[in-house]
Amino acid sequence: GDIMGFWYFLILFVGITLIVVGILNKDVSRSVKIVSLSLVIGVLFIVVSLIMLLPGSSEVVSQLLQPN
Repeated sequence: GDIMGFWYFLILFVGITLIVVGILNKDVSRSVKIVSLSLVIGVLFIVVSLIMLLPGSSEVVSQLLQPN
């Protein structure tokens, strides 16, 4: 519920941050920037979706967020 929603927001925020950083980095040519961002974001989504599909991922996340 709330915990998974938090993680989806965090992932979205990280994605936006990566895009902003890529746009602000003027030293890299535009095509290289687009390819790099596509690769990074693609890998990010793949890793995230695999983690979300794992059984018990919500329990693991809740333990990470609330260490005892």
